[in-house]
Amino acid sequence: MTYSVSLDKAAAKDMNRLDARIRRQLLRKIAALGDNPRPQDVKQLKSRDRAYRVDSGEYRILYQIDDDRKIVWVFRVGNRKDVYRGM
Repeated sequence: MTYSVSLDKAAAKDMNRLDARIRRQLLRKIAALGDNPRPQDVKQLKSRDRAYRVDSGEYRILYQIDDDRKIVWVFRVGNRKDVYRGM
């Protein structure tokens, strides 16, 4: 049961600002969400409906899951100290 993974414009912009090594690390983690959108280390966010986060070192991937359409929508990516600002 594979999900398609989509990056929001803000998430794509966040990714472009990152160092290439960190970007590759995060892209591997994002791609893995297509196979398992709720991995063992997932945490549900209280601020948004059906929103989750996964950790990748000092970075966080924030996303929503649409189980009906089988889509994982990544809406923010960033350092743990900055990623929640403006939510």
